[in-house]
Amino acid sequence: MSKAIIVGGGIGGLAAAVALIGRGWEVEVLERAGSIAEVGAGISLWSNALRALDALGLGDQVRARAIEEGSAGIRDSKGRWISRVDSEAIRTRFGSPIVLHRADLLDILHAALPEEVLRTGISVTAARTDGTVTHSAGTAKGDLVVGADGLRSVVRRAVSGDIEPRYSGYTAWRLVVTPAEPITELGESWGRGERFGFAPLSDGRVYCFACANMPAGTPGGGLAELRRRFGTWHDPISALLAAAEESAVLKHDLYDLPARKTYVADRIALLGDAAHAMTPNLGQGACQSLEDAVILARVATEDADLTRYDQERRPRTQMLVTRSRRIGTIAQLSSPPVVALRNTALRLIPASAQANSLAPVLDWTC
Repeated sequence: MSKAIIVGGGIGGLAAAVALIGRGWEVEVLERAGSIAEVGAGISLWSNALRALDALGLGDQVRARAIEEGSAGIRDSKGRWISRVDSEAIRTRFGSPIVLHRADLLDILHAALPEEVLRTGISVTAARTDGTVTHSAGTAKGDLVVGADGLRSVVRRAVSGDIEPRYSGYTAWRLVVTPAEPITELGESWGRGERFGFAPLSDGRVYCFACANMPAGTPGGGLAELRRRFGTWHDPISALLAAAEESAVLKHDLYDLPARKTYVADRIALLGDAAHAMTPNLGQGACQSLEDAVILARVATEDADLTRYDQERRPRTQMLVTRSRRIGTIAQLSSPPVVALRNTALRLIPASAQANSLAPVLDWTC
C-alpha cells in the first residue's frame, strides 16, 4: 500500500487525506496546531468546489449545513447599486454557491477520516524530495508528500526555495455576528479603499468581512476601528457592527504568491495556499484547495510521476491568482474621481456579461 504524508490539517490537507484514503492510500496528516478548529469565519463554496466535494462523497453533508447564496450584487457605502447580479442565470448555468461556517466544513472533513490519520501538535521543520519529512516528533517517509501547510509553507522550500509572498496592499477583518434582527439578504459594498460584505449562516448568525488599504503589519484594528470606518454605512452594516463583539474580530493582512515554474518535485506536491495562495476577491481559495485534493489523489494513484498534477493545476490556479489580484486592485481604488469612474463603468456592464466572466472559474469538472 502506498503511503502519503500530508503536512497541514486545514481544508486542503484534510480533503487530500479523504481523497487519497478513498483510493486506497495509507495517510498520515501532520498538523502543527493542537486541534482542528477554525473560528470566526464563514466561507463561500462555488459550484466547482461542490463538484469536488461530491467526488469526495461529502457534498450532501456540506450542503445540509449551508444555505444557498444569492448575492444581488455590489452597492456603494450609501446603499446605491453599483452592479447587479443575475442570480437566476448563474444558478441555471453553474449552480448556486453556498455559505457555511468554516468550522462546519472542517468538522465534516475531519469526521470522514479514521481517528489515527490525524496527528496534531506536530511541527514540520523540513521536507525532502525523496519523501522524508522531519518534524518535532521525529521523521516520517512516504511515497507522496503533500505540502498543504499554507502561505508560508515549509514543504514549499523543497520545491521552489524561499518564496516571498506579495502583500496585496490591504488588510481584512472577519467576524461572525448574532444580529438583533434576522438578516436574510447578503451582499458587498465598496467605498474608497474600503469594502464590507456580509452573508447569513444557517444558524441565524451572519458572517461579515471587511477590507481597507493600509501598510502591512499596521497594529490595532479591532471593533472600534471597524465601527469608525463602516459604522455609518448603509443598513444592515451599521446594525451588524452594533451587534458585534470584540472577541469575534479577526484581522489579517492579505497576501498572494507570485507565479512559479512548478508545484511538484519528485515525491512532493504542493496544494492550496502552499501552491497558489490568492486574495479572497473571487471566493476561490478553499474551492481551489478542494479541486487540488481530488486531482492530486487521482494523478498520484494513476502515475508515480506527479508532472500531470502540475500540468492540470498550475495554469488554472495561477490564472485565478492573477484575476483575483486584479479584482482586488479595482475594488480597493481610493481616489474619489477614479472611484466615481469605476462605479459608472460597472453600472454599464450587463448582467449577462458578468455570468459569462464566471465561466472560466466555475466550468470545472473532476
